[in-house]
Amino acid sequence: MSYSIDRVIEGRDFASVVDRARETLAEQGFGVLTEIDVKATLKKKLDVDVAPYLILGACNPKLAHKVLEAEPRIGVLLPCNVVVRELGDGRIEVSAMDPEAAMEVVDNPKVAEVASQVRELLSRAVQAI
Repeated sequence: MSYSIDRVIEGRDFASVVDRARETLAEQGFGVLTEIDVKATLKKKLDVDVAPYLILGACNPKLAHKVLEAEPRIGVLLPCNVVVRELGDGRIEVSAMDPEAAMEVVDNPKVAEVASQVRELLSRAVQAI
């Protein structure tokens, strides 16, 4: 089983793909709780240059509440990370964690049900970018 939901986008700049990712996540009920600029962090901490790479920590509050009620420690697997990274040659990849794969380690049918719902929403968001 793959652990991510992926799409490669061509002919658009990095910032516009990030903006569109935020929009499509919002359209599917997600807010972005965290943002990690990996490129800036690696430059600051290690003085290395890498291609643009951004991690968005996305959360659908209703579904997060539902899964937390079913499994209170599930927070260690939240939020749902969405990565936007520049591949070069005018290509940008958007990858969202596959919540079904991530939650597979939890033996709880209620968690599996929510993971399936979240996977569907994240898939729609990624494809709509």
